[in-house]
Amino acid sequence: MAIRTRFAPSPTGYLHIGGARTALFSWAYARKHGGVFILRIEDTDVERSTPEAVQAILDGMAWLKLDYDEGPFYQMRSMDRYKAVIRHMLDEGTAYYCYTPPEELEVMREAQRARGEKPRYDGRWRPEPGKVLPEPPAGIAPVVRFKNPVQGMVGWKDLVKGYIGFNNGELDDLVIARADGTPTYNFCVVVDDWDMGITHVIRGDDHVNNTPRQINILKALGATVPQYAHLSMILGDDGTKLSKRHGAVSVMQYDEDGYLPEAVINYLARLGWSHGDEEIFSVEQFCSWFDLDHITPSAAQFNTEKLNWVNQHYLKQAGNARLAALVHPRLEARGVTVGAAPALEAVIALYKERVATLNELADAAEVFYIDLHPAKELLDAHLSAEAVPALRELMERFREITWEAPVINAAIKEMVGKHGLKMPRLAMPLRVMLTGQTQTPSVDAVVALFPRETALARMALHLR
Repeated sequence: MAIRTRFAPSPTGYLHIGGARTALFSWAYARKHGGVFILRIEDTDVERSTPEAVQAILDGMAWLKLDYDEGPFYQMRSMDRYKAVIRHMLDEGTAYYCYTPPEELEVMREAQRARGEKPRYDGRWRPEPGKVLPEPPAGIAPVVRFKNPVQGMVGWKDLVKGYIGFNNGELDDLVIARADGTPTYNFCVVVDDWDMGITHVIRGDDHVNNTPRQINILKALGATVPQYAHLSMILGDDGTKLSKRHGAVSVMQYDEDGYLPEAVINYLARLGWSHGDEEIFSVEQFCSWFDLDHITPSAAQFNTEKLNWVNQHYLKQAGNARLAALVHPRLEARGVTVGAAPALEAVIALYKERVATLNELADAAEVFYIDLHPAKELLDAHLSAEAVPALRELMERFREITWEAPVINAAIKEMVGKHGLKMPRLAMPLRVMLTGQTQTPSVDAVVALFPRETALARMALHLR
């Protein structure tokens, strides 16, 4: 059997981290088995769906490099197909018109609640053998309801959660077309999965309650029922439901925040799935290892520190030219013009092992290209009276030496010994004058990155 999976987001908002994980798992399962991965945009919520949200989904998929083999398909372009299937079901008797007005439905539900019952449609317009239905009332446009089985169970072996079953008697007759004729979400999903030959539906466990209804409709249509795998939710750092404060933001926000797509993919893959103790792995390894058996049915917990650790690993592995190309526009967005010297790639090479994100890398690089004014508090704390004579003499030595790190290092050590200082007493104020920071890579390597005249000018500003 050829594996066919789908990712079917609703364009009522951005692609968030939970949706991205669902897309990743569906994509990886298809890739693992040489199958087909389909992107379907479920845009039937006309009031809330927006072109901007559609584009955000497409941008997020592209940034994560989750390529799809078919699509994107848009449900709104399949209305004629949905309506044709509804007409067929009406003709077959698996669906029927319901003329109950909304206010009457609400009265019915209130009465059920008052009796301690679960609110549900009572089947008053459901055709049954021997049942006489009233004449359709004038002026009321009917909805169409699916004639759900009333006996037995509907269940499936969930590929993540195990067997899940529902008593058909607990499921009322679902509205599959509204009074204006537009089909409803659960019905469109069924027809699409049927038409697209979806073999495996991998989605969030918020859809578990939709699944028995969808299975019953598929069976009524004589369609093959796919296998289902429902992924548990993702919790935030604090163990509560994921919110914008800790992770439930647009996937593209991770790009803006300075994460590499391969790091986000690696991290998402470990949110609820594992392959032994492996923490870092390539996309190719993930696809070869991925299966549904090792997805945990319990909730996964988002951990920003862990994501930063993973991103830091990928930053260290990334080429300097690539990182420079990613950092350059971040600097430009801040109004920082990257000059010819020092070469941005050289700055990247020195700093990339000390940062967790591209934005932190941009922070480190920025000081080499701006008109720097270190904080007075930093200067007061580190530019001591005993260090000033040594720094002045060092500045003069800097004018004449070969401008490379080993020679700069020797000059610094010479001044430390000559003036009877400990290395931090000289190195720290030098760092502060040149970068405005107290934490940098080796001070000689940092000094060597600056053009000689820039380094001398920054020192002279504070050593008059």
